[in-house]
Amino acid sequence: MTTRISSRQASRSTTPHSPVKPLAMLIALAFAGTAAHGQAVAPADAASAAEAGKLQTVTVTAERITEDVKTVPISVSTIGGEALDVLNSGGEDVRALSGRVPSLNIESSFGRAFPRFYIRGYGNTDFHLNASQPVSLIYDDVVQENPILKGFPMFDVNQVEVLAGPQGTLFGRNTPAGVVKFDSVAPSRIANGYFNASYGSFNTVNLEGAYGMPLGPDWAIRGSMLSEHRNGFVTNTAPGAGPGKLEGYDDEAGRLQLLYKPSGTFSALFNVHARALDGTARLFRANIIKPGTNDLVDGFDPYQISIDGKNSQTVDTDGASAKLRWDIGGNNILSSITGWEHVHAASRGDVDGGYGAAYDLPMGPGVIPFADETSDSMNGHEQLSQEFRVEHGGTGPLTWQTGLYLYHEKYKISSFSYDTLFHGPTTEVDATQHNTAWAVFGSVGYALTDKFKLRGGLRYTRDRKYLDTIPVSDTAVNDSAGLSKSTSDSRTNWDLSGTYAVTPDANVYARVATGFRASSIFPASDFGYLTYAKPETTTSYETGVKADLFDRRARVSADVFHYEVKDQQLSAVGGESNATQLINAKKVQGQGFEINLDAYVLPTLLVTLNGSYNFTKIKDPGLTVAPCATCTVTNPKDAAGNVLINGNPLPQAPKYVANVTARYGIPTASGGEYFVYTDWSYRSKVNFFLYESKEFTGKAMTIGGLRAGYDWDGGKYEVAAFARNITNQIRVTGGIDFNNLTGFINDPRTVGVQFKATF
Repeated sequence: MTTRISSRQASRSTTPHSPVKPLAMLIALAFAGTAAHGQAVAPADAASAAEAGKLQTVTVTAERITEDVKTVPISVSTIGGEALDVLNSGGEDVRALSGRVPSLNIESSFGRAFPRFYIRGYGNTDFHLNASQPVSLIYDDVVQENPILKGFPMFDVNQVEVLAGPQGTLFGRNTPAGVVKFDSVAPSRIANGYFNASYGSFNTVNLEGAYGMPLGPDWAIRGSMLSEHRNGFVTNTAPGAGPGKLEGYDDEAGRLQLLYKPSGTFSALFNVHARALDGTARLFRANIIKPGTNDLVDGFDPYQISIDGKNSQTVDTDGASAKLRWDIGGNNILSSITGWEHVHAASRGDVDGGYGAAYDLPMGPGVIPFADETSDSMNGHEQLSQEFRVEHGGTGPLTWQTGLYLYHEKYKISSFSYDTLFHGPTTEVDATQHNTAWAVFGSVGYALTDKFKLRGGLRYTRDRKYLDTIPVSDTAVNDSAGLSKSTSDSRTNWDLSGTYAVTPDANVYARVATGFRASSIFPASDFGYLTYAKPETTTSYETGVKADLFDRRARVSADVFHYEVKDQQLSAVGGESNATQLINAKKVQGQGFEINLDAYVLPTLLVTLNGSYNFTKIKDPGLTVAPCATCTVTNPKDAAGNVLINGNPLPQAPKYVANVTARYGIPTASGGEYFVYTDWSYRSKVNFFLYESKEFTGKAMTIGGLRAGYDWDGGKYEVAAFARNITNQIRVTGGIDFNNLTGFINDPRTVGVQFKATF
């Protein structure tokens, strides 16, 4: 692994502006106004309450319209309500969703700042700040394209939808693997809100709240805030290390929404949001893997590290959106969605994972061939998107949508390498990237009978990128492939599906769809030349069943799928070549099955069970990558010593994912309830890199949680005690293909207490 590789994984420490503060003031004013202008919360309507022991209907917007999940002809999984509260209780970030639904894996070598999503084993391990991912994240109908934007916290969210790919017809950016979709709670004409507070291990504090109310007959407002804090709990034991501990953070975010609805034919929803993260970068730990195995070394202590470099991370994001809807008559709705996003990010870390070096003793832990400390920062980022869409609905057999999508993004990445032992930056390379795209799309649904409905969609996309590498000062940059690159790609995607109602409570469906991801570019650096990967295309086949059972006391969905990716973009990371390159695999195949089951085993015992099997395989006999420097590679090598990866699974693609939750309630005579909630997620072993090796294979991981408490006054108030990772299972969750057996780990066990009030 090279210094430039590591510079994508850790970037320089700066003190950027904090956009959350002014937004927090606006939200505080909204809360303050409730005393003078808010109205009392409407009492709960007993008739609308869920029947005891029966499942409520789940609605989704997977097809950009609100539908019963049972009628949607694709694999859709949702997370909401108490399940999200539980995941947030210990201050976890979006990575906590990993393994909570079938086929979803999320990991990061940046910690909280830069999550990488995988659906059905299909994702991207690229850690560059201009990385393109085949899983798109959509927050309140606006795509979050840059990987830093994808880390925006979860709070005041209605539900999370995970849509299996391809989703290339109705969504705006890079969706061949699927979409993770967040929908915030919107303002309404009824005043309501909540406050949620928890305190746990390592002085972890999680404060979350929201309040919404009408502002006269035409307007409504809702403010939401999140504040998370954790003390550092990892001690640096390197000789001469300064005071203070690592792995702490302060993460704050806010959202203010304003709804204008003067009539039944027009509405406008305005949204401003921001985030400020200040903490430590991911801790890379040298030689923590026992040679010849994937075990942690004997005596490993997750609460200690020995590094001599600096470690810090800051992220500031802010954005705004406007969603306008007009009823233009004839069962036709015109929508306009305008989005603006901005990112400033900086992170710096000690990528060699230790102290000293072979040429400057003492060193450790183990052998540190040479010191490497790097950083990246993103400046001048701006993302603009605009969508116009017309929907035709009504009670007739024909429904359709058509629209236009526009996208523009620009930014500069500044990359530094530092000589930790002799101080000062040794290299600096800047890279600027511009990306513009536009698309036209349409989708049609027709009910051939009262039981059978066909749907089809078509989208044409044009995508252009330009990247320019700028050496700073006397930096020596490998310009053998040039310093600049432009790409221009266009594709037409389509999908076709059918849904048949076997009974009023059970549907079967089948779907075939295609997807597309535009070209990607890596900038030139002092240790690697400029590389790019041409577009990848995907074709997927899926069939499944969705049903309510036993008078809505149970719900099941299951599917089988097969997909094929041509020219998949892969990141060949590090190894003996000390370079990171973009490559294309001629073909990658994936197949498997998924199942979701929700059931009231008893009227007060709700159990959910979901799982998936994913088998992925690279099919390119001549494709090779550089091997690691010190690990035990198990793949064959060619005459030049490079590793043949034909037949390997995709990186970070677990074969099995499973999740189970159970909630048992004990009602009291006073109207309260004692409850116990437990959740367990399992992920089978994964390869960290494109080659297979004994050391860089992540062990299977099982993470469990437990929560017990009491709620009263119809569930308006709740107190609970909780534990996350209750077995305290520590696993290497990712590796650094550098010059030793360096890796990073998951968080240890946390315990705490929580209070929530709903009003």
